[in-house]
Amino acid sequence: MATSRYDALFEPVRIGPVTAPNRFYQVPHCTGMGHALPQTLAAMRGMKAQGGWGVVCTEYCSIHPSSDDHPHPFAALWDADDVRNLALMTEAVHAAGSLAGIELWHGGSFVANLASRLPSIGVSSMPARTEPWQSRRMDRRDIRAFRRWHRESALRARAAGFDVVYVYPTHGYLVSEFLSRSLNTRTDEYGGSLQNRARLFRELLEETRDAVGDRCAIAVRYSADGHGDAHLSSEESKALLEEVGPLADLWDFVVADYYGEEMATSRFVAEASFEHKIAGLRALVNRPVVSVGRFTSPDTMLRLVRTGVVDFIGAARPSIADPFLPTKIREDRTEDIRECIGCNICYAHNYRGAPLRCTQNPTLGEEWRSSWHPERVPRDGEGTVLVVGAGPAGLEAALTLARRGFEVTLADAASEVGGRVVKESRLPGLGEWIRVRDYRLGQLQRMPGVSLYLGQSLSASAVRDFGADHVIIATGAVWRRDGRGRTHSSALPELRIPVYTPDDLMSGRCPSGVVVVYDDDHYYLGPVLALLLARAGCQVHYVTTESRAGAWSHYTGEQEATQQQLLSAGVAIQVCQMVVGATADAVQLACVYTGAPSSLPSAALVVVTSREPDETLYRALVGEDPPEHRRIQAIGDCDQPALIAHAVYAGHRAGRELGHASAACSRDRWVAAASASDQAEALGGSVIGDTIILA
Repeated sequence: MATSRYDALFEPVRIGPVTAPNRFYQVPHCTGMGHALPQTLAAMRGMKAQGGWGVVCTEYCSIHPSSDDHPHPFAALWDADDVRNLALMTEAVHAAGSLAGIELWHGGSFVANLASRLPSIGVSSMPARTEPWQSRRMDRRDIRAFRRWHRESALRARAAGFDVVYVYPTHGYLVSEFLSRSLNTRTDEYGGSLQNRARLFRELLEETRDAVGDRCAIAVRYSADGHGDAHLSSEESKALLEEVGPLADLWDFVVADYYGEEMATSRFVAEASFEHKIAGLRALVNRPVVSVGRFTSPDTMLRLVRTGVVDFIGAARPSIADPFLPTKIREDRTEDIRECIGCNICYAHNYRGAPLRCTQNPTLGEEWRSSWHPERVPRDGEGTVLVVGAGPAGLEAALTLARRGFEVTLADAASEVGGRVVKESRLPGLGEWIRVRDYRLGQLQRMPGVSLYLGQSLSASAVRDFGADHVIIATGAVWRRDGRGRTHSSALPELRIPVYTPDDLMSGRCPSGVVVVYDDDHYYLGPVLALLLARAGCQVHYVTTESRAGAWSHYTGEQEATQQQLLSAGVAIQVCQMVVGATADAVQLACVYTGAPSSLPSAALVVVTSREPDETLYRALVGEDPPEHRRIQAIGDCDQPALIAHAVYAGHRAGRELGHASAACSRDRWVAAASASDQAEALGGSVIGDTIILA
């Protein structure tokens, strides 16, 4: 094979008793699959290994029922059944020549044990993260029990075939509680001095080593900058690293600020943002080091390795967006990488208790259920397809269809490809979102049999005259001007003030002076538009029916940063208020709870409430009673206004299923399933006794 400038990224690296085939390391990350969907989980992780990730790890894996994080779907290693389930993953990873890692986890006071109903345990009695009850303070018997559970889980991990076993003293979970000088108020040998507070951590390292012997490497996920001075200062953290560094075979460094830095979205944090916090730690531990930073640039990866900052390129989100990222770098196909856009829609779905989905990678979570591969589709297409609308849904549909072998024509009324992605990527903080357009357009431009027509607003008669075998309508949606949304199901009366929509602002038609931004959508767009206007010199009042600015962005981990950003920009925030009307110079509000009225002097009102599907062309073609054969179909926002991730998925699904008699991929999978639990999983249901319950 020819020499590549990135060859250093593909050198094998020794981790204690095992050797990774390269420097690409998928760190532990949540999946929304956990113990409930073992086949789905194994196929997703196995795809990462096929794509060239040299080490592929589980998500956080509970060692005992007293560490139950429901409704979040965690992995579990409680018994022999869990060993069998997780062995599906190790087999899939090993089949591709990669190492499998497992992150043993106990949530301590952090978890509420909603399903197991056992008391949570902690170094002291502290409130659970989200519930109005507390943990039980651990006595010496509890500590002995915990050590036994951890050892037994390490033995199960070895039996399941894992090559790397984690000890996990960070992110606020049980072991990090013991390290904390504020939470740990014990006066025995496990409290007081740093030496005592770290006793349990050292014991776990030694006992895990004894359990797995020379079969598995020991890894530690550890906060590079401590957990803040209230818990473990950076000075204490470095002193501890010098002492226990040699007890592990690999150190996986993160940072204390999980949402604000480690898991931050691209709106707020750039690639490799905390490199300076990791630099130098490798010398302290004298062991191989892995760290993350939402790495998307191969040059950044290479620099970090060559300068000795890390030995492994750690990734969670980039490995989700493109499981074949390492292979594409090795083959010098960097232009084919589906770069992560840092939107955190993946994390949001896990937070909601659902399998991950990805804006860039629509096949995520469908590897087993639908047999979707992120890089390959069957070459079985024949005939012509007209795709009307070159936004995220239309682009993905056109790309998938072209890969199947169809002759594809993609038309759009706009003069630029990308639809809503182009408009939104020009807003503050959303620049990386243009990668959704750029990846798909770049692929299409190199494919035969694809024609692109811009500035073409097609009528129903023009579509019919075109004579394509199949027609896909992806004409998007427009933001409503009348205020209909979650709070108001009908149009707001008496809006006598100039009213603007997000479409107006994104097209450059912006108000001036005092402006009210009314957010009944609750995600990123309302706050981003308020910031846009504030930076343009407007005096902005952000009004929302929720209790926080951009409340849904809590699930993407960016709500606090959103609110801080607005306040820093001078935006006045009013929560739990709905717009009920407007005069020529004021917006009328009412409390969502009491109806108490108030008003805000204003020169304009921006309404961010809901969208109207642009289905005019589709209905002109099929009417209100479309034929069953679906030769003409609507996809994306013109079918269901939703997230960009939904639009990309809809485009991919349409591209996969076009021309097939049965579109129920999951049902095909179900027919071949071997057990009731597999059948339920394939259909998205669950099993109670011998009965399959479908949602």
